[in-house]
Amino acid sequence: MNNTEHETTRRTEHLSSRFLRWLINDPSFPDNLTETGKQEVDRLRLTMYLVFHGLCLTVLLVPFSWTAVGLCLFFYLTRMFFITAFYHRYFSHKSFDAGRIVTFCMAVLGCTTGQRGPLWWASHHRQHHLTSDTGDDPHSPGTGFLNSHMLWFLRKGNFGTMQSRVRDWMKFPELRWLERFDWVPFLLFGAGCLAFGNYLETSRPELQVTGMSLLVWGFLISTVLLWHGTYTINSFAHQFGSRRFATVDDSRNNFLLALLTLGEGWHNNHHRYPNSTRQGFYWWEIDISYYVIRLLSMFGIVDNLKPVPASVYREGMGK
Repeated sequence: MNNTEHETTRRTEHLSSRFLRWLINDPSFPDNLTETGKQEVDRLRLTMYLVFHGLCLTVLLVPFSWTAVGLCLFFYLTRMFFITAFYHRYFSHKSFDAGRIVTFCMAVLGCTTGQRGPLWWASHHRQHHLTSDTGDDPHSPGTGFLNSHMLWFLRKGNFGTMQSRVRDWMKFPELRWLERFDWVPFLLFGAGCLAFGNYLETSRPELQVTGMSLLVWGFLISTVLLWHGTYTINSFAHQFGSRRFATVDDSRNNFLLALLTLGEGWHNNHHRYPNSTRQGFYWWEIDISYYVIRLLSMFGIVDNLKPVPASVYREGMGK
C-alpha cells in the first residue's frame, strides 16, 4: 500500500469512527478541544443537516395530496407540543410533575423531533437561562442571527451534554440510555410515516397518499418546519417583540411566535418566571401547550402544575 492509499484508508477509518461516536453520543466526541476548536462547526454534522433539508426537494417527485399536507401540519403541531411541554417545561424547568413511566414516555416522544435527547436539550437550555444573552449563552443573539438560530448546536463545543446542569435527571439510567440512542425514535417515526403512507395508498386510494409522499411531507418537511419553528425562540424572540418585564436579558413577547410554537412566544414572561407551567401569563395570551398540559392533569397523567406567583401577575399588569 502506497502513501496515498494509506492516507485514504486512515481518513476513512477516522470518519467512520467519528460517525459512530456521534451516533452513540459519545461525550468525549470530539476530544481535547481548544477554545478555538469549540467554536468550529462540525462539518460531518453540518453536511447531514443540510442533506436532510435538501431531501425536502423530493416533494417535487411525489404525488401531491392535501391529506399528506394535513398530516404534515398535524405532525408539526404534535411534535412541537412534545418540545414545548416535555423538553422545555418539564425536563428543563420541572414546571409540573410526572411519574417515572410517564417521564420516559415523554422523553421518547421528544426524541421523535430530531432535537437530540432530553438531557442534552435541558442542559443547554438551563445554561441559556443562567447566562442569557452573554458570551456564555450557547445561542446568544449577540453572536449573530445564524448562530442563535441554528449554528450553535452544530459547533463542536456544544455537542456534549452539560451533565453538571442535569444532575437531577442523570440519576435515571433509562434516560441516560435513551440519550445515547436518541436518534432511534426519530428514525422510527420516519419509518412509521412511510408505513402509514403505504397503508393509506392501498386502503384509501382516493386520498392520493403514497408511502413516499407521506415520508416527504410527514417526516422530512414537517421536521424541517419544526426545527426552524423551535429555533425562532432562540433568535427572533430575543430581538423582536415587546418587553412586559425588565429582565436582565433581551427576551421578548411575540404573539406570532406564540402561535407558531404553541405558547413559547411569550418569552419575556417566561424569562421573568421560568418555573411556571404557563408562559401566557394572562387569559388573553394564547398558550396552547399549557391548555393541553392542563387537560393531561385532569386525567391524572401529570400533576402539580406550578402557577405564576400573584406578585409577578401584579408586576406585569398594565404593561
